[in-house]
Amino acid sequence: MIEPSDRKLSIKKQCALLGVNRSYYYYEVRHRNTWDIEEMIKLKELYLKYPFYGYRKQFLELKKESIHSTPKKVRRLMRELGIKFLSPQKFTSIPDKENPVYPYLLKGKRIRYPNQVWATDITYLKLDTGHVYLVAIMDLFSRKVLSWRVSLSMDADFCVEALKEAIRNYGVPAIVNTDQGSQFTSYAFIQVLKGAGIEISMDGQGRWRDTIYVERLWRSLKYEDIYLKSYETVRELKIGVNRYFRFYNKQRYHQSLDYQTPDEMYESFKIEKAAVAA
Repeated sequence: MIEPSDRKLSIKKQCALLGVNRSYYYYEVRHRNTWDIEEMIKLKELYLKYPFYGYRKQFLELKKESIHSTPKKVRRLMRELGIKFLSPQKFTSIPDKENPVYPYLLKGKRIRYPNQVWATDITYLKLDTGHVYLVAIMDLFSRKVLSWRVSLSMDADFCVEALKEAIRNYGVPAIVNTDQGSQFTSYAFIQVLKGAGIEISMDGQGRWRDTIYVERLWRSLKYEDIYLKSYETVRELKIGVNRYFRFYNKQRYHQSLDYQTPDEMYESFKIEKAAVAA
């Protein structure tokens, strides 16, 4: 036991004899103030509401609630609480060197009407038992999801099925844009495109901006549904994805579409064309 009143042995010598650092002796436990506790409670509430927000956006939410803090402090408190925003990624665009690659056709192209350009991409969705793969076909003019498929493997079959369904339900587009993944350069996928007389466009490797609209779709799906629902089975996942895409097409307003829904945007061109013809 260190005695600060001992005149024979200084604090330094007493600490040395006991084998402890002087800083340990002088350290005082800092008790959290009420403001810190309130901020931590609010951060937990915000995390449940917005699990996809990082510390910067959480800081802005706190500011809206009139809780004075700093981004640095919010980051520290989130770390102490074990809060991590949700943003898993998995590499799904694996090229096959034996398959042909086609040039990129969208540079400088203005997309002016539905079915002018479709885009497709693959993402993965995590389940408790593993993960599955999801492909979607999107009309770039309206951002409408035309078809989708879930698969347990990364073969090309589910991509081909989604493409055939989109063509069957919505007609033939002028161009289909994909990345250079082996599913989209496969013989089966390319033959469907060529058989329908569709021009083939492929992104340059690593050019993530070329599929940004589909990437935004994945982000919206995951943050607004998948991560919040935590589906346990493939069947539950398919029902949830189907429900979300119906909402996405019919009800979800898009700022980039002047707050129209994809369905409204897709149909608006037909209405406008009919009015001009009349």
